[in-house]
Amino acid sequence: MKDPYAIDSHKMIYHPKRTAEVLEAGDNWEKARSVYPIYVEISPIGTCNHRCRFCAVDYVGYKPDRLRLPIMAQRLPEMAQLGVKSVNFAGEGEPFLNKNLGAMILIARDSGLDVSLTTNASIMPKTFPAEVLWALSWLKVSINAGAAETYAHIHQTRPEDFDRVLDNMRAMVQAKRAMNLSCTLGAQSLLLPDNVGEMEQLADICKEIGMDYLVIKPYSQHLSSGNREYAKIDYNHYFAVGELLREKSDDHFSLIFREESMRLATDEIRYDTCYATPYLWAHIMANGVVSGCSAFLLDDRFEYGDINQNNFQEIWEGERRKEGLRFVREALDITQCRQNCRMDKVNRYLHAIQIKVPMMMNFIPNIFEP
Repeated sequence: MKDPYAIDSHKMIYHPKRTAEVLEAGDNWEKARSVYPIYVEISPIGTCNHRCRFCAVDYVGYKPDRLRLPIMAQRLPEMAQLGVKSVNFAGEGEPFLNKNLGAMILIARDSGLDVSLTTNASIMPKTFPAEVLWALSWLKVSINAGAAETYAHIHQTRPEDFDRVLDNMRAMVQAKRAMNLSCTLGAQSLLLPDNVGEMEQLADICKEIGMDYLVIKPYSQHLSSGNREYAKIDYNHYFAVGELLREKSDDHFSLIFREESMRLATDEIRYDTCYATPYLWAHIMANGVVSGCSAFLLDDRFEYGDINQNNFQEIWEGERRKEGLRFVREALDITQCRQNCRMDKVNRYLHAIQIKVPMMMNFIPNIFEP
């Protein structure tokens, strides 16, 4: 199935230098100290206007914490100078509830960062497409149904939000076309028992609007989440949905059915070490806390500092990250990690390089080929 964005894969093969740095550093802090994340996820605000039934961070509590613009105006350029490549504004709440979101995006872009946004798109300001969309590499809308009533049930909001989201998606597509922007516009839906019958309808809607892609992905139970409604989904029953949707892709629209991730959701054969943490990514919470893993928000073993109190370099090269590295390498039991986590495929890749070295690895061509 067409996936030009490698959404159901990983992109570490395009970062050989950082890969080599991570593997060389291992658990050596002096080498690990200055290996900065490629990607940082940023929560502009903690609260949300929806209460999605599947929300992985419901345990954080939807607090009204928000990142302050003066602080971000300092930290974003610093992060770019230190080697961070990209940031995604997403996280604990709905990013658009922070009125300074647009300004933060523009600062990040002006700093040389690749910038993206994940949103439910229900409260997008009318001026956003014309004024800010140009600064994004991609924008992804979380829309988890193909009809208003089901959408309201899953997002736990009003049915009219569904039409409002579609209108905002249309506005973004119109702005992209009018200004000839390169921003990739996508949508995503979790595949749930509640909405499985509406995925074809949702695909048709996204395609008709002019979105670049729709991702349909598996639910992954967060170990700290208060909800358990979807914890027992067996995706072996849903692969036929992907076959049904395959024909939706064409030269202008990609239907990305994350079948590989669905198969890996029940895979018990994994790596035994998290190689990605605390190296390749980070999460900045709405209260300013820098965490090494978004699956362990509020867990102080993964908290390295606060951007309201220290700059990013002091945090990333500080003692708490040093302790975090030691914990991940010596004590973290990954069987207690979230299955199919954000770094799962990256970890599989790094594990394969470091552990599963094939015999005769230096004979690059297949010398046994006739």
